[in-house]
Amino acid sequence: MPQPGPFDRYDAQLTTPGLVVLEMVAQDRTDAARQLAERLEAEGRIDDLAAFLADVGAREHQLATGLPGGIGLPHARSVHVTRPSIAVGVAKYGHPVDFGAADGPAHVVLLIATPASSYSDHLEVLATLARSLSKDGFRESLRRAGDAGIISELINSSLVFADH
Repeated sequence: MPQPGPFDRYDAQLTTPGLVVLEMVAQDRTDAARQLAERLEAEGRIDDLAAFLADVGAREHQLATGLPGGIGLPHARSVHVTRPSIAVGVAKYGHPVDFGAADGPAHVVLLIATPASSYSDHLEVLATLARSLSKDGFRESLRRAGDAGIISELINSSLVFADH
């Protein structure tokens, strides 16, 4: 029996096909975060786009959020998050985004949004996602999926069935 994932108690899945941007072309990490946050706003998962983006930007200024293997992991706990969510952007070929990782720019960007009160949940989802993203096969699956439904399933299942 798999252990429950960090957000099983929430009705909504952390990501949906509507929160996935395929063929994303972003000027920089701020633009990538904006494009993904707009998806969160469109699905009612944040209530103030500009204020949420300010929270994401403040976090980015503390420490780069690029992970090895071409992953950008911007994240914020914010009072403007109405439901814990992950928006995913897959960069268009030739348009990776620099998130400060030592090994180069990101081909997949995951914007994690959690309510300000959810400190332990925020850390747990970051740690669980980082474990999944450390696996070459998982990163490659996200990069090559080309289908928003498959990408959202990959993300949701990595959180539900992660080894604890």
